[in-house]
Amino acid sequence: MASLETAQEQYAPKPSDAGRSYWRWHKDDFFPEPSFASWGAYRSALAATPARLRDRFTGRSTDAIELGALRRRSENEMRRCLTWWDLTWFGFGSVIGAGIFVLTGQEAHDHAGPAIVLSYVVSGLSAMLSVFCYTEFAVEIPVAGGSFAYLRVELGDVAAFIAAANLILESIIGTAAVARSWTSYLASLINKPSSALRIHTSLAEGYNELDPVAVVVIAVTATMAILSAKGTSRINWVASAVHVVVILFVIVFGFIHAKPSNLTPFMPYGVPGVFRAAAIVYFAYGGFDNIATMAEETKNPSRDIPLGLLGSMSVITVIYCLMALVLSMMQPYTAIDRSAAYSVAFSNVGMHWAQYVVALGALKGMTTVMLVGALGQARYTTHIARSHIIPPVFALVHPKTGTPVNANILIAICSACIAFFSSLDVLASLLSISTLFIFMMMATALLVRRYYVRGVTTRTHAMRFVVFLLVIIASSAGIAASWGAAPDRWEGYVVLVPAWVLGTLGIQLMVPTARAPKVWGVPLVPWLPSLSIATNLFLMGSLGSQAFVRFGVCTAIMLIYYVLVGLHATYDVAHDEDEGIEYTDNTAADAAGEKATVKTADVEKARAGDAGR
Repeated sequence: MASLETAQEQYAPKPSDAGRSYWRWHKDDFFPEPSFASWGAYRSALAATPARLRDRFTGRSTDAIELGALRRRSENEMRRCLTWWDLTWFGFGSVIGAGIFVLTGQEAHDHAGPAIVLSYVVSGLSAMLSVFCYTEFAVEIPVAGGSFAYLRVELGDVAAFIAAANLILESIIGTAAVARSWTSYLASLINKPSSALRIHTSLAEGYNELDPVAVVVIAVTATMAILSAKGTSRINWVASAVHVVVILFVIVFGFIHAKPSNLTPFMPYGVPGVFRAAAIVYFAYGGFDNIATMAEETKNPSRDIPLGLLGSMSVITVIYCLMALVLSMMQPYTAIDRSAAYSVAFSNVGMHWAQYVVALGALKGMTTVMLVGALGQARYTTHIARSHIIPPVFALVHPKTGTPVNANILIAICSACIAFFSSLDVLASLLSISTLFIFMMMATALLVRRYYVRGVTTRTHAMRFVVFLLVIIASSAGIAASWGAAPDRWEGYVVLVPAWVLGTLGIQLMVPTARAPKVWGVPLVPWLPSLSIATNLFLMGSLGSQAFVRFGVCTAIMLIYYVLVGLHATYDVAHDEDEGIEYTDNTAADAAGEKATVKTADVEKARAGDAGR
């Protein structure tokens, strides 16, 4: 018998071979799996696709494997150098800047009017529900993979891949969106039109303004993130402190020049406009998941992560609502500038000099969003590469910097290519639907973690849980669809809302809890995770059909990649007989009251075998 601590110590990342360079470009560094050894092997792998898909659907990871075996594949360890203070300021730096300075004016003008403050309340409450779910997982599985690692443990390989693909998509599109907005605010700072620093071409609308400035900004922030996580944290402290001063200036002087009459009409586009705007501005809260990816570099995750995540997001929600209210009261919603709303608003009330303060603060805010984003996104990518869903060369941690240099470079190059061509209008709704989808999956995974443990949950209780969970998801999707199709009709809600309540109540009363959180847990389970599923699906339903078309196309492309590449790579890793890994299945330990040690190639093989039995 081996204790969990012993198993995790066994899996501690080992120093890379001193004789081998970090920079590797051989084919085997990108595709080391047997399925890609030759064209013949690849054809054989493709022929076995149906069987391999069945295997991967039953594959599951465990906490111990995510904490140990996968981390070892980075060869060098990320340095534990962050505290709750770092995480709190990372929260400010990662979240404040992009949404409030970029999307508030756009959504107030186009969809919500002065009721944009209600949009921030709705999206803020939904975000806090997701923050609770992330916090519990990050405390118990403190690795760089964030939601990808959590879903891999609870929902399996295929669900984790869908999350991984959307996470990478979100990282690339989010960075590109903020970088282009950075260019707009820089133009405002030097008294130029928002698109003055872009190169105008005859390409299709939405792709006709080339942005070299955005490319430079992405390159600079990625380089800073590569050099040092702690050094990036210090830079973020300073920049975020300056940003807080600017925010206080906006709130105080904004209310001084506020006119209550500008709040009329308060809801010019009706309730549907409020929820449509809420789904878009949800992007403003999306950066908090970057904090969870830094758990691997946090000194005391069980204390620092709840303080950093919950503390920063609570304050940020209040700040967002106040700033949205200020903007709406400073001028009529029809006069709000869609690109640089706050700078133009102060200029319109006679404080022409204030627009430079606001523009400078916005630039600092968006810079820290990109800086912290570069840290978090690279860590997502690193853990995804550890599973071999993408080439494992991107999982390597540099021995000198202690950072995932290859992953940083990958995200930076892809983001720069998007930012050079695409406008925020094209990107915003696709980014929001991707974020909402992942958060919905996270809430589902938390319910699975609490109420289903293989070997503990009886077949009867498992069937009940699945039925009630499907009722929750179906009724939540139905509510969203009813709202999107006919928001003024109430007949559907009479059936769907009680169905959601019964589904949640059924889990609480008829399915026993299979696992309790070890350190910190989400309160009021299953109600808060169930409400998170409902709110995220509802906000998804508030987005336009075009967002779903783009999301569907991107998802289809992702699944094609998985069937052609990711599936076979992860299958080979799970069934590599040459790598005998001893792991502790902490799920079984919870069930039997002891830690069991199992020999296997990887956790997926063991869990798939359990499913077969």
